[in-house]
Amino acid sequence: MDLLLDTHVWVWLSLEKTKSLSEKSKKAMNSSGHQWISAISCWELAKLVEKKRIGFSIPSLAWIRRSLNELNIRIADLSPEIAVESTVLRGLNRDPADQIIVATSRILGMPLLTADKQILEFPEVDTIW
Repeated sequence: MDLLLDTHVWVWLSLEKTKSLSEKSKKAMNSSGHQWISAISCWELAKLVEKKRIGFSIPSLAWIRRSLNELNIRIADLSPEIAVESTVLRGLNRDPADQIIVATSRILGMPLLTADKQILEFPEVDTIW
């Protein structure tokens, strides 16, 4: 089974903050096929750097490329289907990145690893935490 990682999960893995992960999520990752992030996660991370909420010793793009390569994480492109799906998620928060990540999970049929309480409470997406 392939898994979609929420942006914060990807960052925690990259920074080796595995203590932040739940036991259930660690177990799911250990038994998964491929691990993916939505393309919007790259944008979301770059916005965090822009707002100085996170910082790296190398340029953001270099960090992203190195992280994806080292962790062997694949990127799910933003398809027309995902873009449209993100607009019909009634009851999910208004964060466009969260909407696209949830839509990616739904369209590609991959469970979403997330600690985001609002996403975990959204009944129309398969989550693991």
